Amino acid sequence: MVHMKPVYQRVLLKLSGEALMGDDAYGINRATIDRIVAEIAEVTRIGVQVGIVIGGGNIFRGVALGAEGMDRATADYMGMLATVMNALALQDAMRRVDVVSRVQSALNLEQVAEPYIRGKALRYLEEGRVVIFAAGTGNPFFTTDTAAALRGVEMSAQVVLKGTKVDGIYTADPLKDANARRYERLTFEEAIINNLKVMDATALTLCRDQNLPICVFSIFKPGALKRVVMGEAEGTFVTN
Repeated sequence: MVHMKPVYQRVLLKLSGEALMGDDAYGINRATIDRIVAEIAEVTRIGVQVGIVIGGGNIFRGVALGAEGMDRATADYMGMLATVMNALALQDAMRRVDVVSRVQSALNLEQVAEPYIRGKALRYLEEGRVVIFAAGTGNPFFTTDTAAALRGVEMSAQVVLKGTKVDGIYTADPLKDANARRYERLTFEEAIINNLKVMDATALTLCRDQNLPICVFSIFKPGALKRVVMGEAEGTFVTN
């Protein structure tokens, strides 16, 4: 059954910082970020409201060696600042293709980003702007996965879309095990009990308790994001 209209009106897209590296060792690959933004632009043009939570691994990895032995909270704040850099790069790439976006930061950095204000973010989404949520939750010891679950719930998103390098959740690492099978559907309990590295346990538990489904898909597969929002068979869904 082909849907002519998107099955989701509002989504929260979680991108890892690593997704922006392309084949580079760290940093932001211009061609890769442009390709990802083109996929996002395509779904905004069919009327889907998009919030984005971005990780910081591509930048923080470059300083992580120096962070060894560092106080965990300090390292986490550095990681949050890395996500702000990624958010600004995403916003700039969107501007180049005429997608209007706003960056809201959980850390107070008023020269470069608005502070996170829920009501304002909701209004931006309703106006069709993409909202990029930077700096995670603003707290150390919480991952950007947890930030994605939290912002997804706060924004009343219908689904959290986790864009990764693989096209779903597998029984084993598909790059190492030729017999690895892709799950089409999983329950939160199965994902948590089997420790299926979908998201960390805090994020999974929050989504489970708030009945917010997660879809894991490949952000690098052309058209995959659109296929997910149109309700086509793509990626792995985690639901109650």
